Formats: sequence, C-alpha cells, structure tokens
Amino acid sequence: MFCSVSMGELPVLFDEIVAQKYFKNIIVSIRHFEFSETIVRSLRRFTALSATIFASCLIIAGCASTRGIAPRAKPVDASRLDASQAVRAASVEAQWPNEQWWKMYRDSQLDQWINDALAGSPTLEMARDRVRQAQAMASLARADLAPELNGNLSMTRQHWPDNIFYGPGPLANTDTWNNTIGLSFSYNLDLWGHDEKAAERALDAAHMQAVDARAAQLELEANIVRTYVKLSLAFAQRDIAAQTLAHEQSIADIARRRLQGGIGTQLAFTQAQAPLPQRERQIAAFDEQIELTRNQLAALAGKGPGAGAALRRPTLSLDTPVSMPSILPAELLGHRPDVVAARWRVAAYATGIDVARSAFYPNVNLLASVGGTFVGGGPLAFLLSQAHAASAGPAVSLPIFNGGRLRAQLDAASAGYDLAVNQYNQTLINALKDIADQIVTLKSLDAQREAMQRAVTVAQRGYDLAASGFRRGLTDYLSVLSAQTQLLQAQQNAEVVHASKLAARASLVAALGGGLVDPHDGPPDDDPRVPKAIAQEASP
Repeated sequence: MFCSVSMGELPVLFDEIVAQKYFKNIIVSIRHFEFSETIVRSLRRFTALSATIFASCLIIAGCASTRGIAPRAKPVDASRLDASQAVRAASVEAQWPNEQWWKMYRDSQLDQWINDALAGSPTLEMARDRVRQAQAMASLARADLAPELNGNLSMTRQHWPDNIFYGPGPLANTDTWNNTIGLSFSYNLDLWGHDEKAAERALDAAHMQAVDARAAQLELEANIVRTYVKLSLAFAQRDIAAQTLAHEQSIADIARRRLQGGIGTQLAFTQAQAPLPQRERQIAAFDEQIELTRNQLAALAGKGPGAGAALRRPTLSLDTPVSMPSILPAELLGHRPDVVAARWRVAAYATGIDVARSAFYPNVNLLASVGGTFVGGGPLAFLLSQAHAASAGPAVSLPIFNGGRLRAQLDAASAGYDLAVNQYNQTLINALKDIADQIVTLKSLDAQREAMQRAVTVAQRGYDLAASGFRRGLTDYLSVLSAQTQLLQAQQNAEVVHASKLAARASLVAALGGGLVDPHDGPPDDDPRVPKAIAQEASP
C-alpha cells in the first residue's frame, strides 16, 4: 500500500501547502510493504499476465527469422590427405619430438641460450600477456552468468535559506538530512543460452591464445637453433678462408725465394701475391658475419648486443637418422600448435553462431529492488524508518523490428565460421607440405653431403699434387691456383651442406610440433563443433 512520509521529524511542523512548496522536487510518497506477504501476492497476480506476455513475445520473436543463413564450409578429413611418398618412406615407429628437442645437437651453450631466451624473450612475454588477457575476458564472460546485487547510499545535509524564493516558511534558516538508500538485484535467466555460449566462446578463444603462445615459443626455439647453425657455418667458413690464406702465403713465400734465387720470375711472384688481398677480404667478411649473428642471437634471447660477444664457437653434433611417427597426418591435429589453435578457432566461431542465433529470442531478467528516500531527522534516522519501497518481477525484452541487424550478425558469424574452417583446412595442408618439404630437403642434403665429401677428397688430392709440383719446380703457379680454388669451393660447399642439414632438422622438428602440444590440449574428440583428432593410418 502507499503512504505519505511522516513530517514529524522535521524541526517545525508545516502544512501540506508549505511542504509541497519546499519539497516540490522531492518524491515524498514511497511504498511500504512486508516482504513475505506483499511479494508473494504480487507474484501470484502477475503469473497469468506474465505467461500471456511471454507467449506473445515468443510469437513476435518468430518474425525475426534465421531462414537461409547457415555455414557452408566443411573441415578437411585429415586421414584422407595423402602424406606423399617421401613422408611415408621416412615414417617409422618413432616418438614425436620432446619438449627439449634441441638437445639432440649436444651443445651445452645452445641449451643454455635457449633456456635464457624462454625466460627473457619479450616476444614470449607478449604471447603470455595475450593469454592472460584472453583468460580475463573468459572470466568476464562467465561473470554474466551469475546474479548481480548492487547497493547504493546517498546522505546529503541541506540548508534552507530565508529568501524570496523559499519565503519565510518553517524551514527557513534550518538544516535537514535528505538520505537515499537502496538495494537492487538482477539475474538473467539465459533461457536460450546466449550468455552461456558467449562464455564458452571466450573460453575457446583463451585456449586458442594459449596454443598460439606455444607456437610462438616453438618458432623462437627453431629460429635460435637455425641462427646458431648460421653462426657455426660462419666460423667454419672463416677457418677455411684462413687456412687457404696460410697456404697462399706459403706459396707466395716460395715464389719470392725462387725469384731471389734467380730461378723464378717476377710474373710467378706477382701471381702468387694476387689472391692474398681477396682472401683477407673474405676473412673480414666472415668476421662481420660472426658478429652480426651473435647480435641476432642476443636479440632473440631478449639480451643486449654485448651479451652475444660471450658466445663461443658452436660445437654442434648431430648423428641421429631422420625418423618420424608412422601415423600421419591424422595425429598432426593434436601435436602441431598452429593446427591445434586452428581447431580452437573453429570451435570459437561455431559457438559464435549459437550466440548470434540466441539474440533472435526474448531475454528474461528477474529484477528486485528495495529502498527509499528519507527526508528529515538525524543522519541515521532512515535506519529506523518503517517506510520503504520495493519492487520485484521479471523484465522481458525481445527484438521486433531492427532493420535486419540480427540477420546480419548471424550471417557475419556464419561467414566467420566458414573463414575459420577454411583457415584450418589451409593450415593442415600447409603443415603436411612443410613436413614433406623438410623430408625431401633432408634426403637431398644427405645425397649432396656424400657428393661433397667425395669432391673435397678429390680436390684435396689435386691441390696437394699441384703444390708439391710447384715446390719442386715441376708446375707453374696457375696450376696451384686452379687446384686451390677448386679445393676452397668444395670445402665451403661441404660446410654449407652440413649447416643446411642441421637447420633442416630443426625445421622438421618444428613442422612436427616441437613436442610443445599434447593431443589433450586441443578440443575434445567428441566435440561436434571441430574436426576430429583421431589417429588413423595415413592413406597409401
């Protein structure tokens, strides 16, 4: 029932006309009730009307149709993709790479450098920040599923002046307390699962960011290994150039002594000296390459350039044969970070369709509030007052006319799902291509390495014969120079092939996932939203 606020607590009694004059902007009528009786009676009277309104809402909501809007893309069946003859030939009963795969190179300096990079790389820190941000957004979405309770309190002391506007009323030159207190409750019933699906989508996005962070880690590890191999190659090429320079200086000394002894010519001496500046230039270039590569390794590890100066010459050693798990490509869905992240992306966009579709239906909230505005008395007099206002009941909102906005949102969500599926398909195809490319490269490098070893042996024998003949005066310097050029080129090519093989092994491990993702980190196999990740034999 309704009742007026008692004026007995004001300093001076005044009639209704004066009260209206002084309080014309203040609500002075509030609802007085007893919770246990009034709310129950109100809800009973409201039940029939609510049911009628709710049914009407469902009928009206049907006007906003989802007809004709559906995703079209289909995920590729990984088990039906041909893994190529090269991959099948290399597949044996081997384990997937482990998390510290770089230890197969047996270089303690490399091990320590990667550990430092994993702990201090800004790139990985940014990836972790994105994961933390996505997790916070998932928690925020989950918060929409819980009831919400808010309170408010306002306490204002007002002085009533004596002037023409207020007149010489009973409140002139007096002070009063104007206080407001309230408590509000709201709960979204989420009858169509809009908030639940939105929370699920946010959680899928958090999973995707977590796997993307592992992909960033794998890329960093592989880049460090490949750059470290590059450093090793620069040292090896410098050694070859330095050894060649020493041999050329020895030949030049022989030519000089022969000239001084009267048995040589100025032409032979000049020819022997000609390659020396070029060889010194090569050594300086390799020194530059070493320093630049050290700087690059320092940057990858999140360190300053000075830290790279402490890097010693690498001692990489790799003698294990190339082998891969025999179950490809189906198991790749659960081991490679970019493929797993693509599956989570498909799951998130599939849930996004459900979120967009649920917006077509009515939204029902349970609302309740209690409180009031209290005028006069002391600052805490409202705590003892019996005059309170309260309300409780459902609030229904539904779309009726929105200019096609809901259909556009659903169409966009469906297109996003199609895009995610096609991205997944392309990611899986690229992953298999990446593996096949690395296998082909490694096989080619094995053949090249054998050929280059034979070439170095033959070139070394030819150079030894030419140098020996020159020392004894049996051959001219041009024969020595030609043999030396062939030997230098063969040695450098052999080192390039060796370094390429070391780098290709790192790329193959990265293509197989680097051991950073467990199959259980992806969406469950029984999740109908995403492609299956069940291991099957590769197609013959």
